[in-house]
Amino acid sequence: MMIGHCSLKLPGSSNPPTSPVYGAQHPPLDPRLTKNFIKERSKVSTVPLKNKKASSFHEFARNTSDAWDIGDDEEEDFSSPSFQTLNSKVALATAAQVLENHSKLRVKPERSQSTTSDVPANYKVIKSSSDAQLSRNSSDTCLRNPLHKQQSLPLRPIIPLVARISDQNASGAPPMTVREKTRLEKFRQLLSSHNTDLDELRKCSWPGVPREVRPVTWRLLSGYLPANTERRKLTLQRKREEYFGFIEQYYDSRNEEHHQDTYRQIHIDIPRTNPLIPLFQQPLVQEIFERILFIWAIRHPASGYVQGINDLVTPFFVVFLSEYVEEDVENFDVTNLSQDMLRSIEADSFWCMSKLLDGIQDNYTFAQPGIQKKVKALEELVSRIDEQVHNHFRRYEVEYLQFAFRWMNNLLMRELPLRCTIRLWDTYQSEPEGFSHFHLYVCAAFLIKWRKEILDEEDFQGLLMLLQNLPTIHWGNEEIGLLLAEAYRLKYMFADAPNHYRR
Repeated sequence: MMIGHCSLKLPGSSNPPTSPVYGAQHPPLDPRLTKNFIKERSKVSTVPLKNKKASSFHEFARNTSDAWDIGDDEEEDFSSPSFQTLNSKVALATAAQVLENHSKLRVKPERSQSTTSDVPANYKVIKSSSDAQLSRNSSDTCLRNPLHKQQSLPLRPIIPLVARISDQNASGAPPMTVREKTRLEKFRQLLSSHNTDLDELRKCSWPGVPREVRPVTWRLLSGYLPANTERRKLTLQRKREEYFGFIEQYYDSRNEEHHQDTYRQIHIDIPRTNPLIPLFQQPLVQEIFERILFIWAIRHPASGYVQGINDLVTPFFVVFLSEYVEEDVENFDVTNLSQDMLRSIEADSFWCMSKLLDGIQDNYTFAQPGIQKKVKALEELVSRIDEQVHNHFRRYEVEYLQFAFRWMNNLLMRELPLRCTIRLWDTYQSEPEGFSHFHLYVCAAFLIKWRKEILDEEDFQGLLMLLQNLPTIHWGNEEIGLLLAEAYRLKYMFADAPNHYRR
């Protein structure tokens, strides 16, 4: 279940992976079809659940898509048993669902139009793969999109993954309310003062940062920029030059033998980063990500590059890109930006990601002890706040490590749309140890959010399929705000009283 350390045998390399790694489906599987699939499989099985303790997870693993396999066609074997065991009823149900959804979308085309925003005429926009799917007629729905090589999934109403129309302070947002204008003015006053009050800035940022001031706010909250306004310009210039000095000094070493494994793994993982967002499939963006990750890896030999770190660059990249792009970030063609703009975005993304990882580096050192401890802490916390859910997992032999490892390794980025991650990180950067300590309580609140769905599942496979494909594609700022409020409540109750509710 662990994500492979780059010094070990790596997925996608000539050596076999040390252990399987599971990734979220984008968009999540239709829960109705998932449940039918599980019921059909359970009918075939004749072995009682309790007799399969040693093999249940391994059987599940063999029938679960690997998130890291997207794009590795050269390694696919279409004659393998996993391709031959597709349930025909599930296939028919999926096809029917696709046709039904497609016909609904044709009747109400205005829903699909929410994914694209008007952009200036001089901007070149890459058509979203989701729009391309809608424009095909129904006879083409079974064909694979050549850009995103992944299994066919039920078609859903399209919502931009970076920003949603109903989200405040995001692309395509409605006019700001008086309260939002007041908040924005408060931020601008704080940021323009001679010495920004960082405690006050954190307090204002906890419930979310307005899009217009998010880039400079994130630079300050991460510790990348100084609070003194007079020093900021020189600091940015110096740090950006320092980063490109690293590129000049170290980047050519990627072809050397002792760095080849690291670079190869980064090169494999980059196309898998947010594969449904066209922005991240552009060659220029992928080259930027490769440089950022490779330089970070060789400057941090204690951990090196670990799968999952590639996801952590994306929120910073999108936020700093938004300084130069008014709308429709997910479809924006970065070749329209000047070289200086791209260099600034790249360097700032590197330094802010480095600051984040400095606080959670034990998540990525050998054997990833930080994640092991956090998963254990999550198990203990859930056993105290919702004993029924905890006992339900025990009854069906579900280990927390089997689903929560990814939650800790990727900071919930594979469970949430990117727009939600950005809002979540507003708060994480406002909290002391937000990415480590507070994240534990967010994971607990996130798990309990699905308690009804969890308790409705009554077998091992059903629980794992649910927990690895939670239906958050429609989430926005409101849902994240409620999640954070519940996480704060749990932290207030348990963080300072570790024995108070112990059973």
